[in-house]
Amino acid sequence: MCRLLGVVSRQTAPLSDLLAEDITQFLSLAYEHGDGWGIASLAPDGTVTSVKEPVPAGTSDRIQDAMRTTTTDAAILHLRMASPGLTLRPGNTHPFGDTHVAFAHNGDFSPASCLDDVIGDDLLAGAEGGTDSERFYLAVRRRIGEGLEPPKAILATAADIGALATRFASLNCLLLTPAALYAYTAHDPYSDVIRRRGKDFFALNYRRSSDSIIIASTGWPQPAPLWSRLPEGQVLEIRRDDLSTVMHRG
Repeated sequence: MCRLLGVVSRQTAPLSDLLAEDITQFLSLAYEHGDGWGIASLAPDGTVTSVKEPVPAGTSDRIQDAMRTTTTDAAILHLRMASPGLTLRPGNTHPFGDTHVAFAHNGDFSPASCLDDVIGDDLLAGAEGGTDSERFYLAVRRRIGEGLEPPKAILATAADIGALATRFASLNCLLLTPAALYAYTAHDPYSDVIRRRGKDFFALNYRRSSDSIIIASTGWPQPAPLWSRLPEGQVLEIRRDDLSTVMHRG
């Protein structure tokens, strides 16, 4: 299982500044979630850029450089804990995406091939790796490319996984576009992971200030009312232009 962190800010600044309250505690989770890291952010021209490595964030000089030199107002970060049998290589490392979108997932489902008919042979041929998470992204990307709004694309793909997969632990994800950051949470409350880690392990919490909104997986203190829980099965849209939020239901 993985850890997610996202930010949208009114100000453009280095990521190390935008996430100053949380980044040390988030990166400390790499002692367990140490199978890779990735950052996707919005560049000044509105394109999505990313950097990632299949190495522990805690031993990477590159992530420290990226935190200092990436100047943006919106970004997502991912710490990977690889599912058994999935290799550690760039193509399996999150975020996935292109210059228009970036996507990071926390969880797993099987079989990964359950989404292949939705994705289509053309997008499958361009897959970077072999993870279920990338197929989740590709199915969402297919729907966005066909004109579906991002929240509906996420909800429709999650519904497909629920109907077609034989099992899933969590479908938590973050999707970054030039317009907004989208966060979705859904998990199986009876999964082995929940039995081992507790009912809040897959929660996504978000914190609003006058200048930014942060959304994160659990792993460090996130007390209410400072932090709010994202409801299960819903997509939180955080608009980049004014920090307004909309909750989308399936």
